[in-house]
Amino acid sequence: MSKFNKGFTLIELLVVIAIIGILSSVVLASLNTARSKGNDAKTKAQLSGARAAAEIYYDNNSGYGVAADCATNMFADATSGMSTYTNVANYPSGTTIVCGSTASAYAMKAELAGDTAYWCVDSLGKSKQVLGAIGATATVCP
Repeated sequence: MSKFNKGFTLIELLVVIAIIGILSSVVLASLNTARSKGNDAKTKAQLSGARAAAEIYYDNNSGYGVAADCATNMFADATSGMSTYTNVANYPSGTTIVCGSTASAYAMKAELAGDTAYWCVDSLGKSKQVLGAIGATATVCP
């Protein structure tokens, strides 16, 4: 063997580049899953905070207030903090929030990643994943 034959062949380099490409695609796929789970966790945490703020509102106002959307009554109250939890800017991009309340009950629902499941909290203390939509006038999680 002569001293000029040191190094890698073109085939060896292409095989190494192909292996690196395959490994990087696997890692990127895993990151997308982790990102969606993180967004779901943020949505659940926001709605958990909304439940606490709703109870503060109830204590201060002797009721939840009648509202068929997230922009009026209890849900728009800055003093209790409810307006923070109904502002879609505080949720992952593209999240839809649905709220409904009466004087004695309320329910809030927000989309989870995948757009088919929702996280719902209500005045009965329920906090769970539901499939499908609940109406804007609903005051309990199904």
